[in-house]
Amino acid sequence: MIATSFLEISARAYRQNIRYIRSEIGPKTVISAVVKGNAYGHGIQQMVEVVEKAGIRHFSTFSSDEAWEVLKYSKKKSEIMIMGMLYPEELADLIKAGISFYVFDFQRLELAVTISKSLGIPGKIHIELETGFHRTGFEWSSRERLAKALLADSSHISLEGLCTHFAGAESISNFVRVKSQIEVYLRFREYFTQKEVLFKKYHTACSAATLVFPETIMDMVRIGIAGYGFWPTKETFYAKLHSLPKANKNPLKRLITWKSTVMSIKQVKKGEFIGYGNSFMALNNMRLAIVPVGYGHGYSRLLSNQGQVLIGGQYCQVVGTVMMNAIALNITKLKNIEVGDEVVLIGKQGNKEITVASFSESTQQVNYELLTRLPKDIPRKVIS
Repeated sequence: MIATSFLEISARAYRQNIRYIRSEIGPKTVISAVVKGNAYGHGIQQMVEVVEKAGIRHFSTFSSDEAWEVLKYSKKKSEIMIMGMLYPEELADLIKAGISFYVFDFQRLELAVTISKSLGIPGKIHIELETGFHRTGFEWSSRERLAKALLADSSHISLEGLCTHFAGAESISNFVRVKSQIEVYLRFREYFTQKEVLFKKYHTACSAATLVFPETIMDMVRIGIAGYGFWPTKETFYAKLHSLPKANKNPLKRLITWKSTVMSIKQVKKGEFIGYGNSFMALNNMRLAIVPVGYGHGYSRLLSNQGQVLIGGQYCQVVGTVMMNAIALNITKLKNIEVGDEVVLIGKQGNKEITVASFSESTQQVNYELLTRLPKDIPRKVIS
């Protein structure tokens, strides 16, 4: 089976990104590779291989289905941590498999303890704290009850981590809020320490916090978007700009390249509308290349009449409405373009490049959204 487009994942670029992150956090802090959202669209199967070959032995997922997928493809017995969703009926199997998971309410804590007792296997848990994000986590008011419960059941559970998540460390507008969260977390940590409730790892930092708030770099950092070669926002890049090597002003390298081919070439006369509706009229005689990628493949409909791709080493504009399975490109000024020629949707061709950021500028999508919308059935290939 030959697909209409495919993705290339650069292992070399990932190693470069990890070298940079390691230079920021020092040699001792554990890097957990976040692979939620199908590894930010890169593919869990492919990224487990890339991550482990880069020497990382810890993965973070959002849900249990992602954790099982990591376990399936891991060849190095890496640690796996679920930060969000799991179902009670699978908790016993997760504990047996040694997969750790966040505990953010007493219901999950009590269930974990009960199942761990019945199995005779300590469940590996990370206690998540509510510090101001207001999604999941134990409230400050519950600290006494929580400490007592953890001490009472200490022989049945393994306290792998004490953690929290920041509410927008990538934006300067959230600076005061994040600083407040850090203070709340440290207050929690001190309280538990005084009560002799100790954890193997203390971790709070996502990619943005790791890069912008060095005080959040503790025993482990959870690296998502930066590992894939993207700054969380322009603000985080600007915040680090003064400290970046002069020879290389952007140490983060994009892993992903998205390619397709020309399916058909079409002549359109002046005055004709192109594609659905009347969003684009040919003001001159035009030559179009039809490419078999559309919004059904993750190429946003918002890129209608705005998106650009590379063909023959040149930028070509999307004309007309992005269709479910195809886009039309203006190749009027190009010569010698033929059916089967390479089309680059994200990546380089010659000395020109289409970046993921160029999509977000055109569509109001953030990098995260565009990447995670890439369907799982697009073939992904790891290249060295």
